[in-house]
Amino acid sequence: MVETAQNPTKTIKFKIIDVLLLLGAILPLLLLIVLKVLYTDAGDGVNLTGALIYFEVTSMPFQPLYITEATVNSAAVIVVIFFLCLYLTHGLSEKPYTKRQLLVEWIVEKVKGLVKDNMGKAFDIFAPFIAAIMSISALSSLLSLLGLYPATSDLNITAGWAILVFILITYYKFKCGPLHYVKSFLEPVAILAPINFVSEFATPVSMAFRHYGNILSGVVVSQLIAYALKGLSKMVLWFTDIPFLQIGIPGVLSIYFDVFSGCLQAFIFATLTMMYISNAFDSDEFERRRLRKLQKKK
Repeated sequence: MVETAQNPTKTIKFKIIDVLLLLGAILPLLLLIVLKVLYTDAGDGVNLTGALIYFEVTSMPFQPLYITEATVNSAAVIVVIFFLCLYLTHGLSEKPYTKRQLLVEWIVEKVKGLVKDNMGKAFDIFAPFIAAIMSISALSSLLSLLGLYPATSDLNITAGWAILVFILITYYKFKCGPLHYVKSFLEPVAILAPINFVSEFATPVSMAFRHYGNILSGVVVSQLIAYALKGLSKMVLWFTDIPFLQIGIPGVLSIYFDVFSGCLQAFIFATLTMMYISNAFDSDEFERRRLRKLQKKK
């Protein structure tokens, strides 16, 4: 596409598309808030229940399919990220006209550098995948800032991600051949085969529970502290029904439990993904296997 001398970001059409893309990113969050209000019962006590069940599909072969708050919130996060990506990449040009393009280029360079440092140059194609994992995980955890149920505090969500990573790990182990995969359980000595077999399947379990446990614990602690501050406010400030002690303190705590911890867990999950996948691939054995195949063809 040939660029014109005029800055395309100043056109009315460009600005209208920008507004529509931002609305596409905001509307799913507003719908989640509406659903939360409609399905939540009013109460004064602390609520430590799991994700709400919006509806269920009973015509399933084994058991009903429950569409929960975590499932809907996770899908909404994907839609939000989709429209944010469209917004950030809208109007990309060889000559940057917007600060958002500089931001996008910085993000791409950082993610590519992260993948290269942790996985090697051979895994450059994993940069979009790692960026997707970090963004979905971080935004799913940050939903709690809007009073919504963070999808990462549901084991079903994090377990799904961990299973996907486990499939990729197994795939790259099999790239060196089935025999090499079987031999990996006998290293360093054959007597450790049972332990290696258990550790193989413990990888996705540990990844799922680590992410889920850290986010869920933050949600539980935040709600308990907020409820305790409400009770303390009634004791100390008995002359008013306004829980003044709940003002500000929960917000400060959310900086750690919601923002810092959520982003940190997203980074840890992405780092473990890169480490497990790259370590599963034996590049030397793969190259030897490739050369043997070439020699047989000759």
